[in-house]
Amino acid sequence: MQQRNPFPTADVIIEVGEDIVLVRRKNPPEGWAIPGGFVEAGESAETAAVREALEETGLAVTLVLLLGVYSDPSRDPRFHTISAVYVGRAEGSPSGGDDAAEARLFGERNLPSPIAFDHAKILSDYFTWKKTGRRPL
Repeated sequence: MQQRNPFPTADVIIEVGEDIVLVRRKNPPEGWAIPGGFVEAGESAETAAVREALEETGLAVTLVLLLGVYSDPSRDPRFHTISAVYVGRAEGSPSGGDDAAEARLFGERNLPSPIAFDHAKILSDYFTWKKTGRRPL
């Protein structure tokens, strides 16, 4: 019997001033997403989050906190992933790189569409945390 475990991923909501950075994906599934990607062998989730943020946005990120862990088996239509989602801070202007066609700053009231994966839920949790201090379970 072949074991099929979920793939570990790490995402980071990057705060630049009052806005956050989202990337427009080059590859399916299409849409805008929180910068992030797969944790490589021998790498911590925190290191993966910072590396992926730099690769996709050109920004050097300082992680602030772990927002939550998202593990719904249907969160990624390609396969089951489990993501550690961090909040981080950076300075400067983002630019798309690696598998991000574009990277831009957005506020809660001007989020783009469509948003890929379960990132709309994650962003909702993030904005709730910003307003109330409550993080998701």
